[in-house]
Amino acid sequence: MSDPNTQAAELLKEHRQSIDRLDAILVYTLGERFKHTQAVGRLKAEHHLPPSDPAREAEQIKRLESLAIQADLDPVFARNFLNFIIDEVIRHHKKHIE
Repeated sequence: MSDPNTQAAELLKEHRQSIDRLDAILVYTLGERFKHTQAVGRLKAEHHLPPSDPAREAEQIKRLESLAIQADLDPVFARNFLNFIIDEVIRHHKKHIE
């Protein structure tokens, strides 16, 4: 019979490897998302559109909260996370105006 501490250490290692892969996916996905939001920011600046769109943001937050519930993720966390991203996107969009 194998040592429980060895088994726990192996399981811990496997979980951490999965977490590392998922972190990489998150970073690359955010990078891709920001490429698109940068393009949106340039388009808005060229056409003198406001950097934020409150109706779109509210729609996205509602959509993300629903996805979070489906994914068994705290919808408040999902909303806070999206608000953080939206704030960063708006900051980028304002730079395009300047």
